[in-house]
Amino acid sequence: QVQLVESGGGLVQAGDSLKLSCAASGRTVSSYAMGWFRQAPGKEREFVTAISWSGGTTLYADSVKGRFTISRDNAKNTVFLQMNSLKPEDTAVYYCACRRNAVPVRTPPSYDYWGQGTQVTVSS
Repeated sequence: QVQLVESGGGLVQAGDSLKLSCAASGRTVSSYAMGWFRQAPGKEREFVTAISWSGGTTLYADSVKGRFTISRDNAKNTVFLQMNSLKPEDTAVYYCACRRNAVPVRTPPSYDYWGQGTQVTVSS
């Protein structure tokens, strides 16, 4: 079993940056793909970004490409999401997810473990 805990969310202004962290415990996730998803009020959970076990492959949603960067530190069992040039439409609860497979994908049902989420609010 893997437990995931997100941190780093908060209230920022448009154009600001935030860095989210996702700490895994219970077992090492170094061989698993990891992803970030988000859910805004009244909307479905959507893919943001994902990374392969080695960090060699990354996927991004078009809406965040060029602004967000996913990375991981397998020695610390932690995944990061650097968010720059934030926009009000980035406001959502951000969830970290772990897939028991080395290959990252964009579909939420493909992920096996989920964190509780951290709120990101971007004011205009």
